[in-house]
Formats: sequence, C-alpha cells, structure tokens
Amino acid sequence: MREDNRICILGMGYVGLTLAAALCDRDFEVQGIEINPTVLKSLAEGRAHFFEQGLDRVLQRGMRHQRLEFSSTIPKDREFDVYIITVGTPLGDKGPRMDMVEGVTRDIGAHMRDGAMVLLRSTVKLGTSLSVVKPILDATGKRYDLAMCPERTIEGKALTELFMLPQIVGGHTKEATVRATNIFRRLTPTIIAVSDLRTAEIIKLLDNSFRDLFFAFGNEVALMCEAAGISAREVISAANMGYERTNIAKPGFVGGPCLEKDPHILIHSLAPNGFVPKLVQTGRLLNESLVDHVLDFVRARLPAGKAPVISLLGLAFKGQPDTDDLRGSTALLMIQRIRAQLPNAELRGQDYVVKDPEIAKLGIKPVSDAEAFAGADAALIMNNNRRYATLDLESFAQTMNRPALVFDAWAVFSPKVDLPEGVTLHVLGQ
Repeated sequence: MREDNRICILGMGYVGLTLAAALCDRDFEVQGIEINPTVLKSLAEGRAHFFEQGLDRVLQRGMRHQRLEFSSTIPKDREFDVYIITVGTPLGDKGPRMDMVEGVTRDIGAHMRDGAMVLLRSTVKLGTSLSVVKPILDATGKRYDLAMCPERTIEGKALTELFMLPQIVGGHTKEATVRATNIFRRLTPTIIAVSDLRTAEIIKLLDNSFRDLFFAFGNEVALMCEAAGISAREVISAANMGYERTNIAKPGFVGGPCLEKDPHILIHSLAPNGFVPKLVQTGRLLNESLVDHVLDFVRARLPAGKAPVISLLGLAFKGQPDTDDLRGSTALLMIQRIRAQLPNAELRGQDYVVKDPEIAKLGIKPVSDAEAFAGADAALIMNNNRRYATLDLESFAQTMNRPALVFDAWAVFSPKVDLPEGVTLHVLGQ
C-alpha cells in the first residue's frame, strides 16, 4: 500500500488549520499554505488566528517536532504525496464563489508530481469536483487521484471530532477512494466510502441544511407561541421530555460560516436541475428573518424622542462551545439593521471570547457585561454562552435607564427573575 505521508494543505482557515494540527499529531509531515501575511506571521509563532481550545498547544508540538511548517506558496523544492484544498467558498452576488478553489487547483497542478493525490475538503457547489477541479488537473497531463472528503466538525470541538467522527470519502475512481481512506484511517476509526465525488459533495450540503432546518422549526415554534400567547419554553420542554419522537430545538439566532451559507449553496446547486428544495429555502429565510422580528419588537418599546443606547451581548455566531468566530454572526446583521433604522443609536458590544479590538472594528463600543447594562435602554442576548445564565441580572438591571428592555433570545434567564420597576425581560417565544 502507498504511504502518503507528505501533505500540503492549501488554506489555513478554520478547516485547514485544525486538519493540519490533527494530521501532524498523527505523524504526517504537513505544509500549510496561507496567503494572508498577518495570519502567516501568527502561525509562524505557533499561535492560531482564531480561538479553538488546545489548538496552539498542538501546533507548537508539531512545529517543535518539525512535522508542521507554514508558507505563503507551495515550496518549489519539496514534493508532496497529497494536496488538500480547504479554501473558503463564500457567497457572491451571483451565488457561491468557486474562484478560490479554481485558483489553488491551478497552483497544485503546476507543482504536483506525477501520481499525486488531490483531496477536496472545502464545501462546494454540487459538481465542482468534476467541473472545476478535474479539468484543471487533466490539463497538466499528469496522473493523479482525486477524492472529495468533506469536513464536518463543529467549531470548538474540532480537535476532538477529527479523531472520532466518521469520515465521508468519495473518490473519482475506486483506487482514489481506497487511497483517501488509507489517509483518513490514521485519524478516525470509521470511514464511510460513497459511490462518487458528487455524492460526497451533497452530503456536506445536506448536513448543514438539515441543522439549519432543525433550528428553523424551533424558531417557528417560538414565533407561533408568541402569536398565541403561550410559553414556547414550556411547550418545547414538555413536548421533548421523555418522548424520543419529538426533539424540538431551543429557539435562537442561527448563523455562522456554514449554516448561513450552505443551504444557499445547495439551493443554487440544484437550480440547473429545475428543482427548488422548498423546505431548505423556507427554513433559511425564517432564520434570517428572526433578526428583523426581534428588532421590530425592540424598536416598539424604545423611549421616543431620544437616541437609544442598545447593547448586544454575545457577538460570536454561537456561544456553545466557545468561539470567537464572527463570520455569519446574526449580531453583525443586527448591527447593520440597527444602523439603518436607528442611525442615532449608541451601540455597545460585549462578548466573553471575541477580543475588544475585534469588537471595535465593527464600529461599536466594546464593554464588559456590567457596562453593557449601565445606562442602556435595551440589552439583547445574541448568543447562548453559558456565562449569561450566571449574570446577576437583578443587579445589572438596576443600572439601566427607565423604561428599559432586556431581550433574551436564548432563554438563558429565569422567567421568575425579580427586575426593578420599568425594566422588562422578554424571552423569545414568551
């Protein structure tokens, strides 16, 4: 069997860097490619440019044992057995952008030796492996193996899940599937080999579309309970308890670099086939509309005739597990909407993981949790970080203006909290 030990990973974002760390911890020789000079400088010092528990320690160990190196381009004086594409595929005006995948594939084609393997790990539009990657590699005239091996970890637990989750592998040929399987078997005990590249591509899109739809149903329950005057908190808790056939998600904002993007990629992928996945489309639209629903509620309760002070607590796209990732965060959309509808509002931002300089870059004032309430007309809990449940809301509310509103989008506070007169707590779905 071929021993593919020398690996080049193109793109040191969340997907690429965590994979690089996991592979070098399994004794692969890994070269990470990153074009952002600021990120590259941080990596050269053994520091990840995002928060992930334990990642820096693994990076430093790999560098110390000379199993992990970083550079801005593929080294011309080194040969690699495997190239892994992990660059981003953001949404553009006309749909998902595959230009970065195309660009790094051209780089790979220029550098790879005859017989190399190329693994596509980025989330891509259905058919990208065959319509974008394969033609570029074919044009080189070199022999190669090609497989799609989608990343499916959750931020905050990647270094655990990479060694536990089943790995989907879809090769262009049977030999490519076997070869990719042998690589990932050194990471995880379970490999799920699928019939082809397109099957592997769509599985990743379906994974995240399913989660988005799952959360959308919980949010629709919250909205219907609000309309009917029923407590969504009680309804969901009672419906789920001891009844395995019902598993309604807790309501809350849904965003992030995957869930706010991948359903759109799936919808766009199927358009040429004349099919619209209506459930996926509706779920995504519902989750996106939640920001407007909350802001409408808040605006209707702000004092008239003054510039309001509004604090957003929890700016990262999620709070569990901890992350400092602002990509796709609904807090950013909320900031955008507030600026458009309340241009004179003073905006404050607080997060337990996102650093103050990053908050300041959003054009809002970084504050502590206590400062977020002091003199505020409205305080919005935007993510589900566990530390919000331990806040002394009764004391913090004393420092707010009157009248004031605390909007709890995640039901982190007890509905029985005793707030001072003039301060109202509203829980999404209440």
